[in-house]
Amino acid sequence: MEQSRLFIAIGISFLIFFLWSMFFAPQPPETPPQAVKKDQQVAVAEPEPARPSIESESESESVPQAEPVVPTGQPQTDRTARNITVDTSLYRMTLSEQGGAVIGMVLKSYRESIDKQSPLKELIHKEIKGGSVLVGLSGAAGADLEHAVFSADLKSDTLEVKGESSVVRFKYQTPSGLVIEKSFTFVPDSYLIKLSVQLFNAGDQTYQGSLAVALKNTMATKAARMGFEGPSGYIDGSLQQVKAKKIEENNKFTGKIAWVAIEDRYFMTSIIPKGDFEGHMTLVLTDNVLKNQVVKDIAALAPQQAAQFDAQLFMGPKSLSLLSDLNNNLDKAINFGWFDIIAKPCLWFMNFIYGYIPNYGIAIIILTIITRGIFWPLAKKSYKSMGEMRKIQPLMKEVREKYKDDKSRMNQEMMTLYRTYKINPMGGCLPMLIQLPVFFALYRMLYSAIELRHAPFFGWINDLAAPDRLFHFGFKIPFMEPPYGIPVLTIVMGASMLLQQKMTPSPGDPAQAKMMMLMPVIFTFIFINFSSGLVLYWLVSNIFSIAQQYYTQKKTA
Repeated sequence: MEQSRLFIAIGISFLIFFLWSMFFAPQPPETPPQAVKKDQQVAVAEPEPARPSIESESESESVPQAEPVVPTGQPQTDRTARNITVDTSLYRMTLSEQGGAVIGMVLKSYRESIDKQSPLKELIHKEIKGGSVLVGLSGAAGADLEHAVFSADLKSDTLEVKGESSVVRFKYQTPSGLVIEKSFTFVPDSYLIKLSVQLFNAGDQTYQGSLAVALKNTMATKAARMGFEGPSGYIDGSLQQVKAKKIEENNKFTGKIAWVAIEDRYFMTSIIPKGDFEGHMTLVLTDNVLKNQVVKDIAALAPQQAAQFDAQLFMGPKSLSLLSDLNNNLDKAINFGWFDIIAKPCLWFMNFIYGYIPNYGIAIIILTIITRGIFWPLAKKSYKSMGEMRKIQPLMKEVREKYKDDKSRMNQEMMTLYRTYKINPMGGCLPMLIQLPVFFALYRMLYSAIELRHAPFFGWINDLAAPDRLFHFGFKIPFMEPPYGIPVLTIVMGASMLLQQKMTPSPGDPAQAKMMMLMPVIFTFIFINFSSGLVLYWLVSNIFSIAQQYYTQKKTA
């Protein structure tokens, strides 16, 4: 029994310390982005030794193939850049002639907050100067391309995409005679946007260097407690996710690039090169602004020759079902770590339930009940073992009293007692520990699932991805993150844990008994900042366990 209680304490202590480190322990000091020195930044300015040039890909799907770009005279840098708004059923994108960049991307199906009057979700932060999806060239040819004014082929400042694809082209010639053409092809009812970048040498000198297409956005100032936010890529069949503090030392990845991206908790912007693209992913972090670049070396681009880069852009929600349907490995960005193999089926099943009962709170309840039902035999064995332990509690107390000064003899007598009554001292804890991976998997899933963002349950619980708060107070509450209010669901969950603990046989060791009784209090404080979806799962799981424990004890009494 002592060993059994010890293992239970170790397992639960591990869980507590894990959750505490996630939510309350002081974070190790990180070098702020502003502290990154300029000479430590990674740029595309100096290419590596020359490699084979980019071949122009003639089979660029349904994107109209542009003829080699012809010179358009000296670059225009003194005229005002136009903004062009592209409107589709899913998003509204704003393009700028300055840099031929994406300076705005508003998603029509999502809002910034739970308030129905809040603005629609904007993926390109306003603090970003120059926008995103920028073209860069190494060497003098690429100097100040971000501020260059391209010429758009669209006469109007607005484009509505309905029924068929539409194309917007931007063109610019550098002082050295390199002509850049960027083409965006918008497809109705899709977050995918086709991107083509053509480089034509209209000068009299061979160009040797590298071509880059870069995503740009702000970097989260606070590291994600669970899940991932930051730059990522799928390279050589492996997911690369780089934390902010690791960018300085891990800023270049070379290989076959399926995609590169900038992710936050629920959304992502990404570049998906066409075909078997061999190149680099390079990262730059400056003043909290992150740049994630796809880079291709150009060995030699002779006069009157052209090179072309074809890709797709995805700027939208990190929905597993949506990304899986794209068939371009972008769904690999949704990664639940060690528990991915458990979490993804749970996410799929939760969405399956939602398809019949359109309330994610109810879907979580049903998912929890079914999950606990799967573990019914293990839990039954655990509760049965606890019941047997309860029966021999008086005998165990006698052994402790009789041999309290001889620990070795006491342990021998305890083992004899277990053998006599055919009790496995580990029977009560191992089934519990086996269920921990399911808890962690569901935690990761419920934290990151965009389906729960702003998803209501009932009453005051109007966002299953946020902590539950009844009323909002104008003052701070210790251990609680804003908004400040009464965490009703969390308090009920703590009460259920307390009831479950009282139903469990108390250990003979007074120190262990106090520790076990403190568990509900500690968990309640930790859970006050958890998403209400996760708290709901834990509450329903506790209620299920209480019912099963009561049933088992009555049956074996």
